[in-house]
Amino acid sequence: MPEASFAALRFGGARPLVVTDAGVLAAGWPQMLLDGLRTQGMEPELWSGLTPNPKDHEIADGHRAYAGHGCDVIIALGGGSVIDAAKGIAILAANGGRILDYVGIDRAQSPIPPLVVVPTTSGSGADVSQFCVVTDTDRRAKVTIIGRALVPNVTVVDPRLLPTMPERVAATTGLDALTHGIEAYVSVARTPLTDRHALQAVGLVFDHLTATLERPDVMADRRAMALASLEAGMAFSNAILGAAHAVSHQVGGMLDATHGEINGIVLPHVIRFNAETDPQPYEDVARHLGLTVRGNAPQAAAWAVAEHVEALVANVGMPAGLAQLGVRDEDLPRLARGALQDACMTTNPRAADEAAMVRLLRDSL
Repeated sequence: MPEASFAALRFGGARPLVVTDAGVLAAGWPQMLLDGLRTQGMEPELWSGLTPNPKDHEIADGHRAYAGHGCDVIIALGGGSVIDAAKGIAILAANGGRILDYVGIDRAQSPIPPLVVVPTTSGSGADVSQFCVVTDTDRRAKVTIIGRALVPNVTVVDPRLLPTMPERVAATTGLDALTHGIEAYVSVARTPLTDRHALQAVGLVFDHLTATLERPDVMADRRAMALASLEAGMAFSNAILGAAHAVSHQVGGMLDATHGEINGIVLPHVIRFNAETDPQPYEDVARHLGLTVRGNAPQAAAWAVAEHVEALVANVGMPAGLAQLGVRDEDLPRLARGALQDACMTTNPRAADEAAMVRLLRDSL
């Protein structure tokens, strides 16, 4: 935690805004950070008025707190929702307007204030990514803001914070990291550098996620999952993502459901969908995981990867289908249209139309 205070001080911060949420407050970490900031002579302001899947109006409230206190640095202490909220506040602090004005790529033109991030979960990758995901409450859909300027200036990854995560948060954020790794590896924007990070993240999740739930105080597994989150974040921030995230953003916005949980449900179906036209990248994933493949490779390898994901999702206690979250058949056309407009679809390895996306969603029910 002292590293975050030192970073804020190096950026010339005098009145940092600490962004966090109720769960992290209950764990006691924000008070430690505030004490450290005050020890360094700063006058921090705490803002925690956000919920999971941060909403557009919550971002506006956070910006009012930033401006009202005359803040000059933002420190995000929390998981992906907290970090996304902090990025949204930073955008408004520099550019004004409404957060929905900046949906898309590089819409925010003015440089944001210094942003320091301390992740308390192991999976979102938001601490090293150029993504900011916010819920448009009028449309009940998640929207994506992308820009290189949104990559935090400093990220402090401390696995000692991770044991305070609830078990379900550990499971869902781990599945998020897994989805980041697999989608980045098959993305049309992949590079040799992102491939290395993506495969490493995928292997770490399969090797250590279940162990963190069974032995939550074993730090070796926590460190491995922290590294998995970091490497997956570096992969997808550069290679972007695919259809699983495009769908997850729509379902999450409509139901205010947990992002990683949705990813875990949808990912096996997206693997099979993409592999119908190009299964080869999934053969690489299967080989990296040491999977036994029966039948003709690489098609059989892709199916083996999908089944391996499904087994992990079941092992960590997640639902098997979107219907268990509340998605109905009549929702599918709306979700399909929204997914096709999501920025993540631009790098999915297989193109799709609305009918194909409806079929994919129906398979995921």
